[in-house]
Amino acid sequence: MTRLLGKLGLAAVLFGGVAAAGFWFLTTPTRLSAAEVTALGSGDAGRGERIFWAGGCTSCHARPKAEGDARLELAGGLALNTAFGTFVAPNISQDANDGIGNWSLEDFANAMLRGVSPDGRHYYPAFPYASYTRMHPADIADLYAYMKTLPAVAGRAPSHSLAFPYGIRRGIGLWKQLYLDGAPVVALDGSAPEPVLRGRYLVEGPGHCGECHTPRDFAGGSDKGQWLAGAVAAEGTGVIPNITSGQGGISSWSAGDIESFLETGFTPDFDTVGGSMVAVQQNMAKLTPEDRAAIAAYLKAVPSHPNGYPARRPSDE
Repeated sequence: MTRLLGKLGLAAVLFGGVAAAGFWFLTTPTRLSAAEVTALGSGDAGRGERIFWAGGCTSCHARPKAEGDARLELAGGLALNTAFGTFVAPNISQDANDGIGNWSLEDFANAMLRGVSPDGRHYYPAFPYASYTRMHPADIADLYAYMKTLPAVAGRAPSHSLAFPYGIRRGIGLWKQLYLDGAPVVALDGSAPEPVLRGRYLVEGPGHCGECHTPRDFAGGSDKGQWLAGAVAAEGTGVIPNITSGQGGISSWSAGDIESFLETGFTPDFDTVGGSMVAVQQNMAKLTPEDRAAIAAYLKAVPSHPNGYPARRPSDE
């Protein structure tokens, strides 16, 4: 019996070792290859400004309630209170100590496309790299070049405060195995008009609209089968609206209505944008009319879905 117990104990140790090694292998942060780094190019700040506004960098990384030129001071500090804990947007200004002023283009691209920090750790997907991974390498380089023109702001943002086991960064590697995919969400055939294709890129990539407007599963990954169908808000008890043409969505909105909303903040019935969408709309207003038209064309082409969140009771209104 003693010998049997000894063998079982050894087998358990070996199994645990193999499992630990497998976990370590599967969760190892993956960086860009040398060829992918070369493909980034040198970047152009003029083009990068467009990507900056499309990407909504100020919505999270400017100081809360910042206005005007202060929106370009990316000191961070916005707290996102979620079911997983509180995430705090970091300082991504050009300050070399508290921000990203000493990052290389390769560092920046690994963060945007792979969710990996310069020191080789996984970033939490509250940073929407699951969308940014669909971006063109040249746009990443352009964005980097533009951000180098923005001011340095001293002051490190507070750390995240997460419940166990969400604070274990290594586990994000498994999350990435499931959800990090650079392929487009909505398949379009070769006959799709160019504005629809451009709109798909802007919405699914830098615009990261699906991060808020798509329901999430138990692990916090986007349910792509309900793409843009609306979702329970990550914070609080509200909902993010359905922006497909399905029941409860924006079927009554024309493409022109969507363009006008993105530019002015007024809905077709003359209501005004509210909540977290205010900052998003302000970013969209800085895009070109052609980009806003492309976003509208894509949204009208997205498959229709009913609302992706439970119906609200009158008491919830």
